[in-house]
Amino acid sequence: MSQITKESKDTHKEGGSEVSCTYPLRNPMKFNIVDRSDPNSVQIAAYIRSQCEKRGWIYDPDQPEIILCIGGDGTLLRAIHQYLEQLDRIAFIGIHTGTLGFFTDYTQQEIEMFLEDIEKGEPDIEQSPLLAMKLENGETIYSLNEMRIESFSKTLILDIYLDHEFFERATGSGICVSSQAGSTAVNRALNGAVIDSGLEVMQLCEIMPISHKNHHSLRNPYIMNTNRVITILSKELGEAHVCYDHLERSLAGNERVEIWTSEKKVRFARYRTYSYLKRLKNLY
Repeated sequence: MSQITKESKDTHKEGGSEVSCTYPLRNPMKFNIVDRSDPNSVQIAAYIRSQCEKRGWIYDPDQPEIILCIGGDGTLLRAIHQYLEQLDRIAFIGIHTGTLGFFTDYTQQEIEMFLEDIEKGEPDIEQSPLLAMKLENGETIYSLNEMRIESFSKTLILDIYLDHEFFERATGSGICVSSQAGSTAVNRALNGAVIDSGLEVMQLCEIMPISHKNHHSLRNPYIMNTNRVITILSKELGEAHVCYDHLERSLAGNERVEIWTSEKKVRFARYRTYSYLKRLKNLY
């Protein structure tokens, strides 16, 4: 397999330094498998590992170049966060055995097709940027799909700024900021817009907004360029949680957080043509 090189630079506020990343893809491939842990996925993972090793691939869970995700979208998200610090040199492939496989390219009935593709084909590399959230202690967390600030025990009053300009005061259960990739996840359940592939945008939706004669917010989804920085200010942030992909944590101790589109990217190795519209139609 010939070498494919992708380069990207990180120039955001994460220390202010510029970081260059180069991603190689070549044979013999170093790989790891992350599975859903159910008996069916474990059995399929063992078979795929043996077949990849027969084809000269090297099993290396510490320094892999390819991660094979056997399960569904939840398995893929778990793998992404497991290898968050190595994303600049890793690509992901999803094989669907779970309940939802929007990001996966193959079903468990197509394993032999997958093995033939990786032996004879060369993948296209599709990249999806992560969202980043900076907390007041300086820590940054990341997500592929969305960042949700929410509380279902207390009404939150959140002042939202875009590039340090006041945008609105959101009153309700919280807000959801989603990426293009995440527009089909929780954002869609909030009646947000589904964003076509290739568009570099973020989307802001309110969660269960409260509106009355003394308070009005936009309420509609707001789609913005990825170069925006969203700042949320509120003394009530400490009583909320942030949910990011399959993870969540308390925002106790925070009165200000920032969200932006990171230069960290998830790279998908696409060995077969599988259109975004077909993925979307399989979803609904």
